[in-house]
Amino acid sequence: MSIRHSLLALLQDQPRYGYQLRVEFENRTGSAWPLNIGQVYTTLDRLERDGLVSKDGSDGEGHVIYSITATGKADVQGWFAAPVERNNPPRNELAIKLALAVTLPGVDVQAVIQAQRVVSIRALQDYTKARRDTTASARSADTAWLLVLDSLIFQTEAEVRWLDLCEARMIQQAQSAGKAAARKPSNGVTADEAAPLIADNRK
Repeated sequence: MSIRHSLLALLQDQPRYGYQLRVEFENRTGSAWPLNIGQVYTTLDRLERDGLVSKDGSDGEGHVIYSITATGKADVQGWFAAPVERNNPPRNELAIKLALAVTLPGVDVQAVIQAQRVVSIRALQDYTKARRDTTASARSADTAWLLVLDSLIFQTEAEVRWLDLCEARMIQQAQSAGKAAARKPSNGVTADEAAPLIADNRK
């Protein structure tokens, strides 16, 4: 998530201080990705250092107001115009967890998958209910939140389907391993391994 460009976009709308930026960001995205206020001010310091924003005095209550510069406007316009790159996808903790689980002994992969599926389906139900409630209100201000909800719903649906695929793959592997073990005689040589030896002996 580009906090840098999100803050620039909000400053392009109008000058604001840090806490206002945080509140505006969370209001417009339905608080799906809450921001830490320290993170906001750290990002503003970097934006000022890079000449993308400037301090615009205070509001009389001790809040420093930030304004976007011409360079900042060009930067955020470029961000809106460019597609989001997929070359380096963000780390997916669930995918990493399952990738490690299947390679380590003693981890019940089926249990990991099932526990996640329960949480993912519950989240999907919550997102779907929130979308239904938001759609019923029919306020134009809710359009941004509906876009975020749709994104969350599609991502969660894909996650549940992926978990189903992971479980099916684990079952298939277990069945294949069981068949291989059943075919293996007491001498430890499988039928596939023995076939070429038998053929050589018959020559």
